[in-house]
Amino acid sequence: MPVFMIERRYAEDVEANAEEVDGINRINDEEGVRWLYSFLSADKRKTYCLYEAPSPEAIRRAAAKAGLPADVVVEVSERILADGSRARV
Repeated sequence: MPVFMIERRYAEDVEANAEEVDGINRINDEEGVRWLYSFLSADKRKTYCLYEAPSPEAIRRAAAKAGLPADVVVEVSERILADGSRARV
């Protein structure tokens, strides 16, 4: 399954509780999208999320249903490791 990095920009600090995350995961399931993990910026106004999904459109549909931004969606295929080697995602 393709892997995507999503940048989300928020007007307010990001706060998420278990109930909200559960709802997001249920919506993702409807679109065939799997949230792997996210990084939160120091100012808590951006997240950088890694997802498995069939397409960028599926990610955007799930985000819209969940009321989340999906400002930038980029497919990624390889990781560059600290030793300079590459690994498939």
